[in-house]
Amino acid sequence: MDEVIQVTQWLSSITPRKKAKLFFFTTHADAPTPTVRSNDVDTHEETQLPLATTVALHNFKNIDEFLKKKVNTFSCYNVIENEITKTDYEYLRFYSACKYLDVVPPFLDLEKISAIQNKFEMTDEERDYRLLLDSADLVLEKVCDSLKPAGVPQMWTALRKDRNLIRGVKTIEIIGFFVDPNPTGIKECLFFFIVRHLQMIKKISRVNTNRLERLIAQCDESSACEEGRTIDFIIDSLRCYPTELYPFGSCLILCVFEDRDGAMQEIEKTMEISRHLGMITHTEKNPTKETIELVKKELMKPKYQFYSSFTCWFMSHGDSNSMLLADGETMEREWFLTSFPDISTFQLKPKVFFMVSCLGANKFRLEGAKFKCQSATCDYYGIGSALIRNRMLDITDSVRDISYVQPMMDTLVAYSTIPDHLSGRANTHGSIYVDRACVLMSENISRGRSLTEILEHLSQDLHEILQETMDEDRIVYKQACHYDSFFRKTLKLPYTRHPKEDVHSAPQ
Repeated sequence: MDEVIQVTQWLSSITPRKKAKLFFFTTHADAPTPTVRSNDVDTHEETQLPLATTVALHNFKNIDEFLKKKVNTFSCYNVIENEITKTDYEYLRFYSACKYLDVVPPFLDLEKISAIQNKFEMTDEERDYRLLLDSADLVLEKVCDSLKPAGVPQMWTALRKDRNLIRGVKTIEIIGFFVDPNPTGIKECLFFFIVRHLQMIKKISRVNTNRLERLIAQCDESSACEEGRTIDFIIDSLRCYPTELYPFGSCLILCVFEDRDGAMQEIEKTMEISRHLGMITHTEKNPTKETIELVKKELMKPKYQFYSSFTCWFMSHGDSNSMLLADGETMEREWFLTSFPDISTFQLKPKVFFMVSCLGANKFRLEGAKFKCQSATCDYYGIGSALIRNRMLDITDSVRDISYVQPMMDTLVAYSTIPDHLSGRANTHGSIYVDRACVLMSENISRGRSLTEILEHLSQDLHEILQETMDEDRIVYKQACHYDSFFRKTLKLPYTRHPKEDVHSAPQ
C-alpha cells in the first residue's frame, strides 16, 4: 500500500484528543531547557503555530501536517552508527508517545528504533517505552484531563490579562481573547499551547511551575474541574516532582564489605526495594576512587536524560568528614555530595543520597540495669511476615524504648546517624538503618506517601531501638538518623509497583 495512503488512514483512526496529546509529547524536544539560547524563540513560535491555528479555526489540519512530516522524516531517516542526533531523540519520543496513546503506526520501522537504542547503549530493561516518556509532560497531561473544557479558557483569559506573559509573542494573537472549547480536542490544544508558551518565555520548567499554578488558581472551581477533582488537588499534583510511570528512576548502590558483617544483606535489601519502587539499579561492591569516577562518567551518558530521578545508597565505614573505600583510601563526603548532583543528565530532577556510615565515635549511652543485654544488634529474633519483611530484622517491643530521647530529635541527603555518632549494625543483617528504611518504603508503596514522611517515620522507628556495642564494654545505646533537604517539591513514592517481569521492550 502507498505510504501516503497508510499515513492518511493512520491519522483518520486517531481521535482529536489523542492527536493533541501526540503533538504535545512529540514537541518535548523543542521545549525550552536551561541551555536554550534567546535566538531560538522563532523555532518555538513555529512549534506553537499548529496548536494556535487548531484552537482558532477548530480544525486539526496543521497538526495532521506536522504528524505527517514527522512520519515522513522518520521513514527517510538513515540511522548513523555512532553519532547521536536530534532525530534520534525525536524518533524515540515519537515511538514512546504513540505506544503510550496506543496509536502506533503499523508502518513504523521498529528496527530503526532498536538501532537508535543501541547507539544510546540501552540495556534490555531500558528499552521499555515508558522510560522514553517525559514524566513532566505526563503530569501536565493529567492536569489537563482534570480540567473541564470551561476551565482551560478561564486560564487563557487570566494569561491574556497579564501583559508580562504576552508581550512580543506573535502566536498569542492567532487564538484571540475568547475561546470556544467545546469541539473535542480543543481544550487539550489550548492547554498545551499555554504550557509550551510559558516554557518558551521561561516562566515555568519541570520544577518551577508557580506561574501555571497561579493561572489554574484563578479558575472558577464550580465550572473548571472534572468530577472528583478540585483546584487544590490539581495544584498539589504540580507541587510534586514528576516521576510518573516506569521507571521511578536510576538507583546506584555502593557498598564496602571490609569489616562490615551483613554487607551482602544490605545490597540485597536495597536492590529489592529499588525493584519494588520500579527503579533500574546498578550495584558496585567494594568501590574505589576509580570506581566512583567511572560511575560518574557513566551517568553522564545521553540515555540518562530519560530518567526522572536518581537515588544512591553509599554504605561504608566513615568519620565526621570522610568515608572509607575498599582500597583503604578515604573520600571526602562533601566532595561526593556536591559532585554527583552536578551531573547534567539529572538537572531539575530529584536526587536522593542515603549515606550509611558512622559520622564519629560518640554514642547516646543509656544507663541502668534494665538495659543490660537488651538490644537489636544481635540477630536472635524470629523472622517476620511475608514479602520484603522476610529478610529483615524482627524488631520486637522488648528492644524498643520511648523514654530516652536524643537532644537532637524532633528538631535531604539522608544520614544513618547524627554528626559525630556511630551508625549501628546487626551481626548478620548489616546496617539497622538500611533494614528499617527498606521496610518502611516497602510498606508505603502505593499509598502516595512522600519520601520525607517516610524518613520522619524512620527517624521515630530507629530511635526506639536499643542497640549494643560489640566491644568488651557492651554499651547499650540509641541511634538517631537525620536528613538535610533542599527539595523544592514533594517526592512521592510511586502508586503502582512495577515488577521486572512487567517490562515490555521494543522489538530487537
